[in-house]
Amino acid sequence: GIVIVAMVFLPVMKVGGMQYFRSEGFDTLGKILPRALDIATGLIRIYLGLTVLCLLAYVIVGMTPYDAVVHALTTMSTGGFSTTDSSFAKYSGPAEYVSAVFMIAASVPFVRFVQLMAGSALPMYRDLQVRAYLRWMLYAITAIVAYRMLHFGTEFLPVLRETTFNVVAIMSGTGYGSEDITSWGPFPFVVFLIIGIIGGCTSSTGCSIKVFRYLVLIEAIKMQIRRIYTPSRVSPMKLGNRVLEEDVVNSVIVLFTMYILTFGITSVLLSLTGLQTGTALTAAWTSIFDIGPAFGPEVRGSGAMDQFPVAAKWIMAGAMMLGRLELLSVFVLVLPRFWRG
Repeated sequence: GIVIVAMVFLPVMKVGGMQYFRSEGFDTLGKILPRALDIATGLIRIYLGLTVLCLLAYVIVGMTPYDAVVHALTTMSTGGFSTTDSSFAKYSGPAEYVSAVFMIAASVPFVRFVQLMAGSALPMYRDLQVRAYLRWMLYAITAIVAYRMLHFGTEFLPVLRETTFNVVAIMSGTGYGSEDITSWGPFPFVVFLIIGIIGGCTSSTGCSIKVFRYLVLIEAIKMQIRRIYTPSRVSPMKLGNRVLEEDVVNSVIVLFTMYILTFGITSVLLSLTGLQTGTALTAAWTSIFDIGPAFGPEVRGSGAMDQFPVAAKWIMAGAMMLGRLELLSVFVLVLPRFWRG
């Protein structure tokens, strides 16, 4: 539902830069209903197919059928629920690599899989968002592995497996955990916070701000820098070979602003409920960006937040709803002017 809304209706509403994201053969502007049926049918087939493949892969690497079903459903939805309090720690080993592959698949645009199944692999290869997502994920994995090897001197392959799994889990917004990442040191923890704010790709089940909007923001910053040293130069802002319209850039900047403000307000509100500052910050981080885990003395080793005050749970529930629906789409819907328009 989230993916279909993002692909079909948000571009028409011009929310958060989504009007830019119209893939070849899936331009919904001006023809919502017939294209919505085509898109929905293709997405459902791909989603179900990937879920079945994920289930079978989990069984092959040793999960029980029940655990495989549960984890396949929560992997492809980037939901992150597990059948044990220790999350994915019970399945360390090949299952972590299987999970990482399908978490990545769940957090790239599903429309690219539709095109891939139709016999066209070029859209997936040329998608700047997918390439940036995989590249940034690789940077994070490399940096954390290097840090852990340098400071702890442990075996390379287990470090690579643990790091890859947890980086993909956080960046995709799935939220599985197989290790206590706070024990890896301050640098890896900061990297995890950053990639959690980045998130997956637009039109996937991934959460957070999304890679596409960071690409737009980076181009906007570059343009402003160019205008400082060449003020008389007139050139369109582009992402790849496509021109970025002004309303796309403005909506993305507004969305970033709303996320930052909402994160700050949520952190303050959670602190007022009695949570320690660090716990409040990570609780706001995991709620607004819909990641999953929080960190702090009030969080149990399994990640459970049952010790949080009731008021904090209500605040986090509201923040998760706002973050999952991408803020602006919610704020737009509650404005009477939108419905009159």
